[in-house]
Amino acid sequence: MCGITGLLHLGTNAIDIDSQIKKMTESLSHRGPDSSGNWSDLNMGVGLGHSRLAILDLSTHGAQPMFSDSGRYIISYNGEIYNHNDLRLELESQGLSKWNGHSDTETLLAGFEYFGIEETIKKCVGMFAFAVWDKTDHSLTLARDRIGEKPLYYGWQSNNSLLLFGSELKALKANTFFNSEISRDSLGLFMRHNNIPCPHTIYNNVYKLAPGHILKINRKGEEFITQYWSGESLANRSNLSIDFSNSQEVINGLDSVLRKSIKRQMISDVPLGTFLSGGIDSSTITALMQVQSGVPIKSYSIGFDEESYNEAHYAKEVANHLGTDHSEIYLTPNEIMSVIPNLPLIYDEPFADSSQIPTYLVSQLAKTKVKVALSGDGGDEIFGGYNRYHFTATMWDKLSKVPFPIRNIMSWLAMKISPSSWNRLASYVGASKLFADMGTKIYKGSQVMGSRSIEEGYMRLVSHWDDPAAVVKNSIEPPTLLTGNRPKLEGLSDVETMMMLDMLTYLPDDILTKVDRAGMAVSLETRSPFLDHEVVEYAWNIPMDYKLRFEDNKYTTKWILRQVLYQYVPKSLIERPKVGFGLPIGIWLKGPLRDWAEDLLSEKRIIDDGYFYAEPIRRKWKEHTEGKGSWEHSLWNVLMFNAWLKEENNLNE
Repeated sequence: MCGITGLLHLGTNAIDIDSQIKKMTESLSHRGPDSSGNWSDLNMGVGLGHSRLAILDLSTHGAQPMFSDSGRYIISYNGEIYNHNDLRLELESQGLSKWNGHSDTETLLAGFEYFGIEETIKKCVGMFAFAVWDKTDHSLTLARDRIGEKPLYYGWQSNNSLLLFGSELKALKANTFFNSEISRDSLGLFMRHNNIPCPHTIYNNVYKLAPGHILKINRKGEEFITQYWSGESLANRSNLSIDFSNSQEVINGLDSVLRKSIKRQMISDVPLGTFLSGGIDSSTITALMQVQSGVPIKSYSIGFDEESYNEAHYAKEVANHLGTDHSEIYLTPNEIMSVIPNLPLIYDEPFADSSQIPTYLVSQLAKTKVKVALSGDGGDEIFGGYNRYHFTATMWDKLSKVPFPIRNIMSWLAMKISPSSWNRLASYVGASKLFADMGTKIYKGSQVMGSRSIEEGYMRLVSHWDDPAAVVKNSIEPPTLLTGNRPKLEGLSDVETMMMLDMLTYLPDDILTKVDRAGMAVSLETRSPFLDHEVVEYAWNIPMDYKLRFEDNKYTTKWILRQVLYQYVPKSLIERPKVGFGLPIGIWLKGPLRDWAEDLLSEKRIIDDGYFYAEPIRRKWKEHTEGKGSWEHSLWNVLMFNAWLKEENNLNE
């Protein structure tokens, strides 16, 4: 895990490439505190920078930027190629036997020499983002892994004569010629999604490279984009050589695939551990790590005093059963407050998934003893774990038969009762045992109930503000994979369509962004075994009945994954309402965070900044603090943008 950056200058005006690259590289020192390096070719106007977090081959043989054996390719690379030893064996079978060290970077370069860049990428199992300069055809290639675990930003500046790129936006911003003009259209996207979807960023003319894509730029400035892996192509599944009528065979097959992925991701020359929430995903990863380890693995979890958000005691029970070396911390509002001022610096652009805070703090805890941590990210998207999948499978067919005007009234009535009141009612009748924070679930379900179609309902579920143009001044939402650029997903059920859209959007734009920045802020590498593309492809071949199964008069989410887990952890330690990795933000905004929020949401600040209409924001803030609405997610978007803007203005002064 590292930070990469660089530039390609096509203009006639002279610039000091070396000093610019040095500044850009230094801005990423948190991603790679072990060492750094720069390379440039002034005649070609190209430079690469690298900040290194040494995980494999800790010697100087793993230092970057690195040259291929012939000197043709120079690479700056971030990530891990988990099958790189297999690739070495394949290269050696073709006559290549000279190696300087045992880093995966050297393996990549050897593959480029022998197979070519794209073919090498297709052979790789891993997470990565890299920039490679080809000295023969004078071209720069940028590439990103299939699922989007590793980030890569790029954009043209100085009248399209200067290309800047890097692992984080702060690397681009460190360049003297960077233009930090805020995109109001991207701000509209942010207000809907709580993140800015790929390929957009908060700045005009700066983009995220999409997962599974390669961007090649020649000395004329011409761009050639190739998609080498497509998630939506998984919709046209081919059958696995498994008897799907034999449940145990399917369970054993998934167990084997997951063991292989986890075993590969446990390869490290430094200490590693795991994030353990006590839920299905993290418990499965931890169990399969422990069963393949000769010593107790290190596991980490965090907890809250608010019981409806707390899973730490469950995690501890799982850890005790598995025999891991477990550590935990309980977070207080004061500890949360200490992190909030740093969020704009950690994320570079507005980002409003409030679980960014506990993710940062558990990363900070893990970094005290390990340099690498495995997580359970991706399990919900590929095995059907989100409550919206459960709701769609159980309720939509029935609801859609009720005339829309009646459903709309029912939705309005349900949302007239506050979430806290719904929670009290659920507790009284015993329904709180089914879902944690029932009030919020009812609010979300009511949004779907008042929708004309499941597509409209899905958009409402993933939208924090249903009409961003009504709150962001002069904003028109650009098309995304959920709107104008929606992929063709043929032959999928409603639930499968949601799962695929979540995997292509919510997973890379929210979950993986959150985990990458939180981990790298404390120089911790995070790995996600569920997102090994071989696991993803395998999972999409498994019939839906194995993911969302109806038995004993109820639907069970992630059924197949549960069966794998129950081979290692008793069912009694796992079966409970799904909590998620969130924060009691709604409660804290009425209490310890209220003064901070009031300052950022003041009518004067909103008007003076000029990005938002004040009335809808102030109305939701009043309703939330008075307990008449549950608007913490909508308000957190505004708070995170205003906190980011405040920091942006300070930096530009």
